[in-house]
Amino acid sequence: MFAYDSAIQAAIQTPAQSIGDVLQILQTIDSICIDRDGLKWFNRLYLQVTAAVQTRVSAGGFHNPVWLADLDVQFANIYFLALQNSLAGRKASGCWRALFECRQQNAVARIQFALAGVNAHINHDLPEAIVATCQANGTSPDRGGALYQDYSDVNSTLDSLIELAKSELMVRLPGDALPAVNHVEDTIAAWSVCAARESAWQNAEYLWAVRALPAASAGFLNMLDGFTTVIGKALLVPAP
Repeated sequence: MFAYDSAIQAAIQTPAQSIGDVLQILQTIDSICIDRDGLKWFNRLYLQVTAAVQTRVSAGGFHNPVWLADLDVQFANIYFLALQNSLAGRKASGCWRALFECRQQNAVARIQFALAGVNAHINHDLPEAIVATCQANGTSPDRGGALYQDYSDVNSTLDSLIELAKSELMVRLPGDALPAVNHVEDTIAAWSVCAARESAWQNAEYLWAVRALPAASAGFLNMLDGFTTVIGKALLVPAP
């Protein structure tokens, strides 16, 4: 959809192996995308969140920083793969297609693109990333354990960055002001990142329980995709 999409494809061709890799890829995408590309505004918010998480990991702000860093990488690679599939004309999850297919819609606000991406990434991708990280580290998604505490401690960082984004990105994609009366504020007010992350952990617990049953796992992920797609499309309804 954009002449520079091949450059984005090149940037995400190799999966990230560390938070440093994730940051570098996100920074590259940010530098490639123009302001009129809706992808830029989710990617930039994700870049800010990842940088904040890396700072806390480096400062020893978690019980198990290795697990949280691994989760960050597993999580990011799911986004990069969805973007890669979309740009290459391959099938991507419906929740991601909802965002990728309207990257040029000028009537949609920047904050709508940002939160539609957050919705897809948390509601659909995060449960899968939690399970993959636990499998790789020989752990399990135990709600009463230190991993869940670390996971929950990230919420405050996310909340502060999203609240800032709501004030900075409340403009149309090209940067002009939204009409005085519009549905955007009500739509985004109804969406909670903390509630979404809590649901994601619960969904990861279910995926963990059925991890030896591929059909059950795939069916559940398809259900999550349908649910998340509906929310994503609602978040992306253009302002009048």
